[in-house]
Amino acid sequence: MSEHVTLPAPKLGSSGIFRDVNPPMATLSKVIILAFVLAGIVAPATVGAFFQGLQSWIQANLDWYYILSICIFLVFIFWLIASRFGSIRLGGDDERPEFSNFTWFSMLFGAGMGIGLLFWSIAEPMYHLQTNPFMPESQARTIEGANTAMQVTFLHWGLHGWAVYVIVGLALAYFSYRRGLPLTVRAALYPVIGERIYGPWGHAADLLAIFGTVFGVATTLGLGAGQIMAGLNYLFGIPDTGLGRFILIMLISAVATLSAVSGVGRGIKILSELNMWLSIVILALFLALGPTEFVLGFFVTNLGAYITNFIPMGFWVDPDPGRPWQGTWTIFYWGWWIAWAPFVGMFIARVSRGRTIREFAVGVLIVPALITFFWMAVFGGTAIHQELNGPGGVIEATNADIARPLFLVIENLGVGFFGNVISLIALVLIITYFVTSSDSGTLVVTTLISMGKEEPPVSYRIFWGMGEGAVAAVLLYSGGLQALQTASLAAGLPFSIIMFIMMWGLVKALQADADGTAPVLHIARADQPAE
Repeated sequence: MSEHVTLPAPKLGSSGIFRDVNPPMATLSKVIILAFVLAGIVAPATVGAFFQGLQSWIQANLDWYYILSICIFLVFIFWLIASRFGSIRLGGDDERPEFSNFTWFSMLFGAGMGIGLLFWSIAEPMYHLQTNPFMPESQARTIEGANTAMQVTFLHWGLHGWAVYVIVGLALAYFSYRRGLPLTVRAALYPVIGERIYGPWGHAADLLAIFGTVFGVATTLGLGAGQIMAGLNYLFGIPDTGLGRFILIMLISAVATLSAVSGVGRGIKILSELNMWLSIVILALFLALGPTEFVLGFFVTNLGAYITNFIPMGFWVDPDPGRPWQGTWTIFYWGWWIAWAPFVGMFIARVSRGRTIREFAVGVLIVPALITFFWMAVFGGTAIHQELNGPGGVIEATNADIARPLFLVIENLGVGFFGNVISLIALVLIITYFVTSSDSGTLVVTTLISMGKEEPPVSYRIFWGMGEGAVAAVLLYSGGLQALQTASLAAGLPFSIIMFIMMWGLVKALQADADGTAPVLHIARADQPAE
């Protein structure tokens, strides 16, 4: 048994464990983000060409690296679940979880998915139904092709992606709640570089996490703005223009900033609960009003096919360098998951204290993935049924504007005026997910800058809340969807290296913990007295 030392809940700088952040890091991060925004405004063509060239280079040279990295992450998690370290708790040996399983799973799902579910749950299967490398051309727009299309969609939203969140969230939770280090990315590097986490190497790790979060959230905001404008155009006839998307991004970023300023316990908590209830409502409506029997059978069939095929599909690297499919889809997704990892990982860490490593890994890896599969099968299956059995038109709508098919599928349900009500619910849900993604990302960035401080300075939250919106607007202005995708790839690449170091450090720390050679620095919760 490890030595158990209980410390009072510390404040920033109150002990040798926590150290004040180096002010130049906060300044440098602001300078870099302002320079990027300014460059996008002054020379959008140059910025767009840069991202296009970067994406082409990554797809031509590093597709194997992204594929192999994600597979290694997943294998590492399965090994960890089966290892002797699985019973170690994220906290003191006598601690128990703060939240019930239902509440915990709900928060995991809301944090890890968000607006992407509504954007891609119909659009992605529609694209894969037309063509994908795992399907013969003769099966395009057939039920056989539909099953393959859904398996590809499951691949991009399933275990491989959630493994990324498990690694980052587990490392942050372990080193913060069991070893007493700050809730920052640098803390996970302590077994590798020691006290140097408080110097330039630690600052560099946190900066990579910051910019991964900023570009990952910006990608989500850019995609969400397009779908919101599509909904406004469908319901109210408001024209979908570039200026309109810019204004929308900045307005909702301002609302998200106000939410971030109010803190986790108020604005973010209220919006997260609203998201969950609206998600349940719209999912139930789709299931009840759509082809229920077909959708449920479609889910079961493709869940089984995914379990059978996810390993060979996950390891597949396209041998044809001239074919853009894998870079546009799989590699984009893996970069996006990695870019989101600091953001989602920190949130998951904050709500998982007291759970065992095995419980954490299984819960974060399996349960949200199953919920996501069901969501995708309901929305995507409804769209596929409409396309193959009438009234159709979903593929054409997707090809014309990737943000519009959701509202067409709702219209095709044939429920008259009630369809407008469902579309309005969907639009509100997109907006609330939009705001939640932005305000949560803002708090994560400012927490990293503030060396793990749970209530970062308000000035930081205001700057980064609006800064994320500005980055999204610049990316859309300079290169549209392609620039958003490339931003995720670029942000995920350096952070993937940090993740490998985090895995190394975690294994070293767990070995010492299990052998009883490392102290457990149990920091008391803020609402509990120190022992």
